[in-house]
Amino acid sequence: MLLSPSAASPVRMRRAALEGGDPVRVLLLHGLAGSTSQWAAYAELADDVVEVWDAVLPWGAEGDPGWSVTDEPGGYVQRALDAVPGGVDVLVVHSFTAGPALEVLARRSDVGAAVVVAPFHRRSPDAFTWDDAQYYLNGFHRILEEGLRIGAGDRVPPELRAAMALRVRERIGPYGWQQFFGAYLRSPGLDVDALRLPVLVVAGAGDFAAPPDDARALAAALPAGRLRLFEDCGHFAMAERPRDFADAVHELLHEVFPERVRA
Repeated sequence: MLLSPSAASPVRMRRAALEGGDPVRVLLLHGLAGSTSQWAAYAELADDVVEVWDAVLPWGAEGDPGWSVTDEPGGYVQRALDAVPGGVDVLVVHSFTAGPALEVLARRSDVGAAVVVAPFHRRSPDAFTWDDAQYYLNGFHRILEEGLRIGAGDRVPPELRAAMALRVRERIGPYGWQQFFGAYLRSPGLDVDALRLPVLVVAGAGDFAAPPDDARALAAALPAGRLRLFEDCGHFAMAERPRDFADAVHELLHEVFPERVRA
């Protein structure tokens, strides 16, 4: 089931609510070089009242890298939100997409809550150094390789996985990397005071890509922010700790929609 306000931002209903009545519509958005498959576990574990939607964004694993030359990522998030029939109750975003998504949410008031997984966020421009730029430029392929490791497990040998990560990096290209790091550099300018909705920030204590301190800083700055930090977990909490992740999301849904989601 595909609904697309533009060819670049289709959404689909991944799973209908398993109970009748008024569903809670949850939209899942992957990160850079990610895919809708990263949400497979949550789609199975989500509460029966949840109607699960996802979107294929142009910066995904199979996307067109040309988007990064001329486009602004927030526009794709905006179109995905607008494409879900009946509106989105909860937006769940991962990694790179978190920054543009929060910028969009700060400008609209029709989403009830958000879940931000492994965000890249600093509270001050002074928090960035040239060492950060060097780390994310020279180590960019390591983040991509970690995504492949989580997605494929032991099915892909480490040598092949490393080579695949380099190919993905080449496809993303310098403009794609600039979009990623540019969004990170813009994060201190996020209008946190405009984000009045409840926001659950989820992080892995072992995340070498998005430092857990970024998640702590974001959750503390948001008016209705709260943090869940998972031990023995990296950049992909929804895949590495699927049950804990689903339980954390369920707690948020029950808090925000108590008449629709049981404790």
